[in-house]
Amino acid sequence: MPEFDWRSPESYKSLQNAETTDIAWECLRRNADYRHEHEAMIANSPDGEVTEEFRRKWGICFRL
Repeated sequence: MPEFDWRSPESYKSLQNAETTDIAWECLRRNADYRHEHEAMIANSPDGEVTEEFRRKWGICFRL
């Protein structure tokens, strides 16, 4: 698999018809603070569930 080049328009073709929520997720998943906090929360959660506080803090909801 080729390395992702953020400067290449080809790398973003899949987002050409993306919805706002898709683009928001792309931004959030690249946020180092979000990733670290999510990993720590899951590691410390007995059931692996995401907390309501976490959802509110990051402005997200999860599909059920």
